[in-house]
Amino acid sequence: MSTQSVPRQFPVPLNLPGHASARPGPVPVDRAHGLAVPKVGLSEICLSYRTQSGERLLALEGINLDVRAGEFLCIVGPSGCGKSTLLHLIAGLQAPTSGQIEVDGNLVQGPGTDRIMIFQDHGLFPWLTVAQNVEFGMKMKGLPKAERREKTQHYLRLVHLGKFENSYIHQLSGGMRQRVAIARALATESDVLLMDEPFAALDAQTRDLLHDELERIWSNTGRTIIFVTHNVREAVRLGDRVVLLTFRPGRVKSEFPINLPRPRSLEDPTVALAAREVLDELRDDINRSLDAEYNAGVKPRIEPGVSA
Repeated sequence: MSTQSVPRQFPVPLNLPGHASARPGPVPVDRAHGLAVPKVGLSEICLSYRTQSGERLLALEGINLDVRAGEFLCIVGPSGCGKSTLLHLIAGLQAPTSGQIEVDGNLVQGPGTDRIMIFQDHGLFPWLTVAQNVEFGMKMKGLPKAERREKTQHYLRLVHLGKFENSYIHQLSGGMRQRVAIARALATESDVLLMDEPFAALDAQTRDLLHDELERIWSNTGRTIIFVTHNVREAVRLGDRVVLLTFRPGRVKSEFPINLPRPRSLEDPTVALAAREVLDELRDDINRSLDAEYNAGVKPRIEPGVSA
């Protein structure tokens, strides 16, 4: 892979006393000389497909992105910018039209045990107990029963659900179900967690609790997390870095390193200020997204000659 440049980078918050600031500008990442070896690396990712009318729609274009080992990266952008699609590509659930994705220097050519997805819909099996749900992936991998049991208990304790191992999913609250999904993902011991708006359907109080839980779990396990959300303040609350995608075709527009101490809170004024700076940068693309949704005369950009 060659040197890449991020279009724009803004340390956040820019103007807070006591926090480092730097001038916006492209940041070179020299992969070839090992100065910054990424855990996950995306190079010139493009994705196009045919619409029902037969036109070719360019969904993602020229995505270059490196994720460090142990980093908590949040991706935000307007509806239709390809955030979730990008996660699917990293997971190997879908192949890009062009470009390449690597994890630990290995080319992604399909799903792998080094990556695991956590969706907004938790995807738990209602006929299994909490413990059986957490064990499921390990059982499919052929781990011995005693080892599965030990790991299940460990990760249920980690998400504070040790007392609910024999409960069924319908007996749990929405927040508890998502914690089971997180425990199941952690139990696979995949290095990279890909989280697609996992808290979007939860009430505000439960979401705040799970922010605290996820930050604690990430700190304790050192996993690499790539987290997609529509909620800018959530992204600033959780992320080491926030990446903004443009409206379709999705491109990396800006990066915001979040230079705020942990643990954080949504109520922290510095989080609110940083979120406002991110939102200001994103506003034009949000307006473009709304125009495309509500104005029948606006069509998505079509790139002639791009193969689907």
